[in-house]
Amino acid sequence: MERRRGFYLLLGVALTLGLGVVMSLAVALGDSWWQLATAVLLAFVLAQFGFLGHDAAHRQVLSSSSGNEWLARVLSTGVVGLSYGWWTHKHSRHHSAPNQVGRDPDIAPGGLVFTPEDAARRSGAGRWMGAHQGALFFPLLLLEGLNLHAASLRAVVVNKELAWRRLELALLLTRLGGYVALVVLALDPLKAAAFLTVQLGVFGVLLGGAFAPNHKGMPIVPRGSRVDFLRRQVLMSRNIRGGAFLTAAMGGLNYQIEHHLFPSMPRANLRHARPLVRAYCTSMDVPYAETGLVASYAIVVRYLNQVGLGQRDPFTCPMVEQYRS
Repeated sequence: MERRRGFYLLLGVALTLGLGVVMSLAVALGDSWWQLATAVLLAFVLAQFGFLGHDAAHRQVLSSSSGNEWLARVLSTGVVGLSYGWWTHKHSRHHSAPNQVGRDPDIAPGGLVFTPEDAARRSGAGRWMGAHQGALFFPLLLLEGLNLHAASLRAVVVNKELAWRRLELALLLTRLGGYVALVVLALDPLKAAAFLTVQLGVFGVLLGGAFAPNHKGMPIVPRGSRVDFLRRQVLMSRNIRGGAFLTAAMGGLNYQIEHHLFPSMPRANLRHARPLVRAYCTSMDVPYAETGLVASYAIVVRYLNQVGLGQRDPFTCPMVEQYRS
């Protein structure tokens, strides 16, 4: 649980240098179609800043709560362009009740539905989309970046109770508006549109692709069910096997079980906690889910198809059934 200041200092310096390199490359290339490669690099760097903001929001980086909060606010809102207040409220609800109907906002119906009951309520184009949502999953990830920016702006405009709302609104408008203005001024209209499309699309795939395999396709907890903390966090989460590159690409979220049990544990320590947690789960007869990245996506797609076709409880877990109210 000790802070990893050296790790986060090196990560912050590396990302800052990376952002500087991308910006220098963009200036050097000028009005060129090679800027699409810059858009991909920028999406990767911004996604990594997003993961760093996630760590700070979980109090993993600095010793003080206020220091972590302001670091997360600056990184998330000022650099990435996502409202810290909106995201923190949403993410905290997810951590308190992962995959529970009515409590976890990450399984609330939207572009995708995650329960047969929500699928059954759809009609017309929504029903067709639900029936094909497994196939549409990866194309929809291309829109996730745009969706996150839009949700952030909507939250700071509508939610009058949001902490530091005016500051976040100013940061968002400066970050998003200034960014779009620079792209439009630097490139001709067609190249500018292509640049923004590629950057937002890749950004959405990187973030959505890191979050989706961790919970989608794991048991859905019925509304009103009571589950103890250990099972609530372990049974609804899935670890993704892989090396250092996968861990970096996913911001350490491939150790999702350990992260949910110890959300303030620094990212770099999660791999050390894994064997201890796994052994403890075995001793408590609590299933510990872990799979490869490709296999996890296959599970997610299969789950979405089953839900969209109206099949009930496709991933029912006996331990969850035991804790139904």
